[in-house]
Amino acid sequence: MKNRFFRWLDNSFRKIDREHIRRTNNIQHIPDFDNRRGGKTSYAEWAHVIGIFQTLIYQTLEKKTGNNILDIGCGTGLLGMSSQPFIAEGGGYTGIDVMIKDIEFCKEHYQAGYSFIHLNVSNPTYAKTQSALLQPWPVADESQDLVTALSVWTHLNETDAVFYFKEISRVLKNDGKAIITFFLLNDEYEESLKRRSNALGRFHSTNQKEWIFEVPAYNSENWYTTIHAKNPEDVIGVTSQGIEQLLTASGLKIIRYYPGNWKEIPGVFFQDILIIGK
Repeated sequence: MKNRFFRWLDNSFRKIDREHIRRTNNIQHIPDFDNRRGGKTSYAEWAHVIGIFQTLIYQTLEKKTGNNILDIGCGTGLLGMSSQPFIAEGGGYTGIDVMIKDIEFCKEHYQAGYSFIHLNVSNPTYAKTQSALLQPWPVADESQDLVTALSVWTHLNETDAVFYFKEISRVLKNDGKAIITFFLLNDEYEESLKRRSNALGRFHSTNQKEWIFEVPAYNSENWYTTIHAKNPEDVIGVTSQGIEQLLTASGLKIIRYYPGNWKEIPGVFFQDILIIGK
């Protein structure tokens, strides 16, 4: 009964709210509750994150329209909405995801300027029964002005992470950029562990226990998961050495770093964000 009422309330709110939008032209397509996925279901949080990444995309792209944007792990289109202003005048947005349900939803929900591709690759958390073979993205070499990935490398083991970082390099234009989020296990993370623990070594909040990466993911030296994860891919953090490994393998470099507020410090977004380029 409670869930039925909430869904009714959500649908009613979104219908009325759209009539009051005055200064934002890319949040009209925020889905209903059942189709808001990817770690956040709140309407307000979707609108907030869309705005954050629209700003980051604006700051990252040299030209502001006519861009080709490739969104990895597109889900039900959150960053598709952030990308909308930047694909006008001849550009296009392509979303790729391993979850066919999300791709089918996006194909129905978004239209002009948008295309979506299902990647038939397995992931123990999101697509257990799909192909175990890694596959290149069906995207042309050096064709993309921007690659985005919101909470994708936080669900990839070491082998998959390296393979798909090379794919970023392959599809980016020479002056292209990528916006990728991580749980980055760097010095700030180590400092956060001290802040989050008391003299008895217990963590102050149940929520913060979820973000302690102390279990090697498949015996990796630089990819870690938490004791709460059923599969390592449920949540993965990468050390600074692991990031260097990704950069070396792909020939990419870090242009800018935004620390995430999951470390209990001021941040642009919850996860850490790396702006990457050739």
